[in-house]
Amino acid sequence: MLVLSVDSSDRNGSISLSQGGPGEACDVLEVVQLGGGIFSAQLVPQIAALLAKHQATKQDIAAFAVVSGPGSFTGLRIGLAAVKALAEVLEKPIAGVSMLEAVARGGTSRGTVMAALEAGRAEVYVGEYEVGSDAKRISETLMTQAELVTSAKGRTVLTPDRNVADMARTAGLSVEELERPDSGAIARIGWKKIRAGEIVSPRALDANYIRRMDGETPVTIRSEAVE
Repeated sequence: MLVLSVDSSDRNGSISLSQGGPGEACDVLEVVQLGGGIFSAQLVPQIAALLAKHQATKQDIAAFAVVSGPGSFTGLRIGLAAVKALAEVLEKPIAGVSMLEAVARGGTSRGTVMAALEAGRAEVYVGEYEVGSDAKRISETLMTQAELVTSAKGRTVLTPDRNVADMARTAGLSVEELERPDSGAIARIGWKKIRAGEIVSPRALDANYIRRMDGETPVTIRSEAVE
């Protein structure tokens, strides 16, 4: 079963095509990077090209996994709009995945951890997760750097962002710095959620901005562009 995964939450996003197997097995076939933040121009043509490369069409997609936030306002809207359009036409399930959850799962630390992503303005997106055989969300919020230092005492901060890692280390916190999860990692988490029945309809799928921007405008991407 083919799983199409999209991450447009960061300036350098990616898409991937994976083979979902029995149980929670999910074999990533290919990850395609989307650089420069111009997702509106790249996303649909890249999805079409990725499917064609693997001799597939949109009708072969069995499920979708997409980063629902937090991250770029415009990037998230574009990625979610593309997945909404395709999933609605194909009537296939969607798993929305928090990038903070992906960070929490991507490290080696266990127990209560603090996944952190740079949010600008001296602020940090923070996800508190209990990580063991699975990752259970406790909370996701926006904090100042000072608030993170206070909240993360006695816990490990997991982050792919060098500035956050350096700040946390300077404050004396335990830090695990890791690579930012790509859409392949999102596919594996998404497939696990889909197998567990944790899916969302295209109509209900929404971005988890944590912080919303005033004057947002809707983004429309038509699925007909993907053959």
